[in-house]
Amino acid sequence: MAYEPLHHKYRPQTFGQLVGQDAIATTLGNALRQGRIAPAYLFCGPRGTGKTSSARILAKSLNCIAQDHPTPEPCGGCETCRSITNGSALDFIEIDAASNTGVDNIRELIERAQFAPVQCRYKVYVIDECHMLSTAAFNALLKTLEEPPARVVFVLATTDPQRVLPTIISRCQRFDYRRIPLEPMLAHLGAIAQTEAIAIEETALRLVAQMSQGGLRDAQSLLDQLSLLDPPVKVETVWDLVGAVPERDLLALATAILREDSAALLQQARKLMDRGREPLTVLQNLAGFYRDLLIAKTAPDRQDLVAVTPPTWSEMQSLVAELDAPWLLLGQQHLRSAEVQVKNTTQPRLWLEVTLLGLLPGAVAPAGALTAPIKAAPVKAAPIKIGSEPATAPPATAPARPPSLGDRPLAPPVSEQPEPELVASPPAVALEAGPGVSLDLLWAQVITVLEPLGTRALMQQQGSLLFLDDAVARIGINSRPLFKMAQGRVDNIAAAFVKVLGRKVQVSLEVLPDPKPEAPEASPVPTINHTQVPAPPPEIRDDPSPPPPSPPVSRGQVTGEAAWVEPQAPPPPEIATDFERAVKTFAQFFNGQVVDLGDDLNWLAEGPLRPSEAGAKQPSHPDKDVPF
Repeated sequence: MAYEPLHHKYRPQTFGQLVGQDAIATTLGNALRQGRIAPAYLFCGPRGTGKTSSARILAKSLNCIAQDHPTPEPCGGCETCRSITNGSALDFIEIDAASNTGVDNIRELIERAQFAPVQCRYKVYVIDECHMLSTAAFNALLKTLEEPPARVVFVLATTDPQRVLPTIISRCQRFDYRRIPLEPMLAHLGAIAQTEAIAIEETALRLVAQMSQGGLRDAQSLLDQLSLLDPPVKVETVWDLVGAVPERDLLALATAILREDSAALLQQARKLMDRGREPLTVLQNLAGFYRDLLIAKTAPDRQDLVAVTPPTWSEMQSLVAELDAPWLLLGQQHLRSAEVQVKNTTQPRLWLEVTLLGLLPGAVAPAGALTAPIKAAPVKAAPIKIGSEPATAPPATAPARPPSLGDRPLAPPVSEQPEPELVASPPAVALEAGPGVSLDLLWAQVITVLEPLGTRALMQQQGSLLFLDDAVARIGINSRPLFKMAQGRVDNIAAAFVKVLGRKVQVSLEVLPDPKPEAPEASPVPTINHTQVPAPPPEIRDDPSPPPPSPPVSRGQVTGEAAWVEPQAPPPPEIATDFERAVKTFAQFFNGQVVDLGDDLNWLAEGPLRPSEAGAKQPSHPDKDVPF
């Protein structure tokens, strides 16, 4: 006698033998008892859950000649039942839709359906994997499904009901097959192993049921393969047969990762690859094991959701007891991102080891994953020394206009300037915003570590720290046109706060209101009878002597001796866009000078240059525009 595989030999023959589909078996059995036979049925669900078997049972129930009416319990021994079982019945037509997808195939089926049954009461058409039919074929089948000829029943089976036309589904009675639960499948496999005298351990049999993921046909096929091995069949035998990484090896990998033992981790990975496991398989199995660890952490009473044995499940629960879920999620994300690299590279072993080393706690290091985060202790505030003069931070509440050229001292040569020295960190938290010294010193230290240098200069001249607590730092910007530029540097400012405080804060920027212009102090000016004439631009000279008298700058009668008055520049033309306005303001901020942002930052701390000192570094060009 020819060999018969287990999934054929133990195919259910009645609705009562269906495993894990009690609701469907009850519904169809009651419909047969009451004679309420629908013209079309749609069976959908995962593979190996009983769809095709249910279609054959329905055909035998409708046509069993042991009784003179349809029955939910066909005898299985009459001529009709045997012919339907072996596929020789003339009135039972089983079609593979994957090879009969066209409209011509469906037209031929419809034409044959017009003839009366030859041997049976009902002519049953089973269209397997019906989602493979074309749209034209589905449309051709619509009218026949809705009003088929007498004594004709259609059964459509599919694993992908989303691809079936809604008009087809609405003309059928739909039955959704679910994945078979673990315990019913385990009992069914145990009965088969006992009948076939297969020596297999209980833990190995449970692992077979778990690895099938709810598909009974897959479980029976794997059990059929295991029956060819030497008894007794153990858990390690199951893992070796399916080609996956054993759960104990995955647990050893996870333990080495958590203990940050890189040597043991690499040794275990190479041991798996030397035993024939592909690097991609190791990575994918480890990603699945991370999922199992996450289930052990969040749902410790749901062992049925994972494919591991009870002893391994207990060890997994102990392993993740001290962990947080974010650490596992970050590790799983790292494995997912590395899968493409390992799959496409010419050096999969190398990149697998690199990926595994990237899972170590020192590489992932989420906050609070393995141990409590180390919080920086508050340090007594101390001034920041730049050279020999302590730098004072800008006031927090009174935004000031950039100083004029006449007040800027000349910076010493670069070769003579000492390195900036940070004496101590400020207090970790300053809860109140106000004129207190703590916010000013804290802001000065943040500016000292701020990168790059352009951002440091921008924040020192235009920014001020208004408020700081455990989560938020509010920074005011003096210039509205420069606000958009400052918004692009928020990440740099946040990184500087991390360096100073040792923790992250959320940086928010706001534009400070424009200060009211202060009236200039009165100075003695000459009284001369003249009308106002345009004043020439001031000449920047190397000679520090007082500038020559300027032309008259006022209207009316003035008396006295002539004195120097800085001429007022004409108002700038109207700026068309925000970008041009920001560029113009930025140029005015640096007073039109070409600034060298080298390692020496004393000119930032000591104030702007005077005109005479700027002239020493850069020759004046009174007949040209200010360069920028």
